[in-house]
Amino acid sequence: MNLVAQIAMVAAETEHHGNVQAETLIFGVIAIILFAFLGLVTLSYKNVANRRSAKAEAWAAQHGKDGHEAGHGH
Repeated sequence: MNLVAQIAMVAAETEHHGNVQAETLIFGVIAIILFAFLGLVTLSYKNVANRRSAKAEAWAAQHGKDGHEAGHGH
């Protein structure tokens, strides 16, 4: 194999590896963004559930529902 062919092969391999690295970086960034988004969605749902639970507890406390039925003399 002559020198020009070897240089062309090395250049092609280098370009291919560069493309693979760029694609890997892009997919990595996309994956990070997706996981961050899913994490925020999960946290948002947990916050909504916690707020609903807190509202229910506040309503129960306001209406005398502390685990015992009101008016039973407990």
